Amino acid sequence: MNKNIKLIINNSNSEKKQKSFFEKKELKIILDLYAQMVSQGSWKDYGLNISSKHIGFSVFKNSSEGAMYKICKSFKPINKNLKYFITDSGGKIIKNSYNLKNLIISTDWKKL
Repeated sequence: MNKNIKLIINNSNSEKKQKSFFEKKELKIILDLYAQMVSQGSWKDYGLNISSKHIGFSVFKNSSEGAMYKICKSFKPINKNLKYFITDSGGKIIKNSYNLKNLIISTDWKKL
């Protein structure tokens, strides 16, 4: 059991905000997209990758293959446009933004 992983659900009223995971609003945006893509048959599974620099929501077409995409949140972005980004299976940044909702809405997931 990994004791370093923390899932923060209701942190909107906390004085000291921890930035070690997705916030509730961010997670809802990502899971809504995930549900939509699963219902279309495009995505089958997901996983979370956590490091000291960022957290990633990895998307899989098949559980036995590598991640197709990773939706990431950087904890200490170099500039504001690198707060949220999408990477391909090789780790190359496909798209980035300072706003997660705009990033997800503006991405054409069928063409990726």
